[in-house]
Amino acid sequence: MDPGTRPARWLVRRRERPEAPLNVYVFAHASGSSAEYLSWTDELTEIQLWGVQLPGRSARRAEPAHTAIGPLVAGLVSRSAFTGPYVLLGHSFGGLLAYETTRALRREGRELPEHLILSSCPAPHTFGTGGPAGSLHTLSDEELITAAEARWGPLPEQVHADARLRRLVLGPLRADTSVFETYVHEPEPPLEVPATLLCGTGEQDRLVGESAGWARHLDRITRRLALPGGHFYFREDRAPLLDVIREVAGEVGVGRRRRATD
Repeated sequence: MDPGTRPARWLVRRRERPEAPLNVYVFAHASGSSAEYLSWTDELTEIQLWGVQLPGRSARRAEPAHTAIGPLVAGLVSRSAFTGPYVLLGHSFGGLLAYETTRALRREGRELPEHLILSSCPAPHTFGTGGPAGSLHTLSDEELITAAEARWGPLPEQVHADARLRRLVLGPLRADTSVFETYVHEPEPPLEVPATLLCGTGEQDRLVGESAGWARHLDRITRRLALPGGHFYFREDRAPLLDVIREVAGEVGVGRRRRATD
């Protein structure tokens, strides 16, 4: 079923491209909105770009945000049609969601992505209590802002100046940090989907060991790249990331043509 025939809740797009040979579904960072990533649509002209829109933010801000991984992934998978060929791209917290979504799709025997692009995301077994993030979701609002900025970089100045905007940001941020801080990895066979691992050069030293841990969860890591910048390296210059997406799209096309002739 085409995603456009379902209620426009979990999957959103900025422009419809029915002729596009590839769908790319993007999972945002903690508290993030799909709008930031959908702004790439005009540059990725050969791709149908989708944003995964979680409850508790943007157009879904009236809905309660999930605070645990199980119900979040179950809701997404049960109400979304990921149509192929397709790629899942997740940044930071979104990388964990993309990984768990792929595992859920495999358990249900559904079509899997042609490729995973996991950006600035530690290996799944490092999440949870005692993992890389500590206990951010239990902090006060001011402590949460301070800790989040220390880990991921400064929030927009408007968040500090506007109490209403601060509430809109902190609600989903607290919920999302709860999701990955309470996450418990359940072992399953490694995914056989080809994967690209990305991070910013500014966080390369911190993530290099953790990214190596992805080999426990992914059978086919095709590349590991550090792109110029910090945790949100694509906000400084998104061209290198968009080039990676185009490269992956080209590889998917070549692979499908090769399989069709075998």
